[in-house]
Amino acid sequence: MLDWFYTNPTGQILSTIFVAMLPCIELRGAIPVGVAFGLSPGMAFCLSLIGNMLPVPLLILFTRHVFRWLTCLDNVIGRFMRAMETRVHNKSDLVIRYRSIGLCLLVAIPLPGTGAWTGAMVAAFLDMPLRSALPAILLGVLIAGLIVLSITYGVITVF
Repeated sequence: MLDWFYTNPTGQILSTIFVAMLPCIELRGAIPVGVAFGLSPGMAFCLSLIGNMLPVPLLILFTRHVFRWLTCLDNVIGRFMRAMETRVHNKSDLVIRYRSIGLCLLVAIPLPGTGAWTGAMVAAFLDMPLRSALPAILLGVLIAGLIVLSITYGVITVF
């Protein structure tokens, strides 16, 4: 059954998209996975971009409602969420100062703890409108994808 994902072109495409949708791995892991499957660099890049962006609008929209509900609770979870919200506001100086450009830069850095999922959470915490957060996150994912693609093909050497 698992061989289908490695040998079948449809399985390779779906696997690349799925890996890009995963938090923490995202596009940074999906591009090398797609290339390892034998997909062309352009195809791996496009599929990773699509997979990475699929959950972003949902994260921005639903995270706001969930966090608002959780911060209203008068228990350990509510206190934790209020503390986390304060911490995000304190740590998000770059995004607060530069809004869309800061969000784009946060997402564009291809390191752990950054990416589309983090960008969507920050946008939700800061109540950024979807119409301004989504293009900034998309541009950041594009930049991160180009960096990862360059590293994957040795154009940029890290070590």
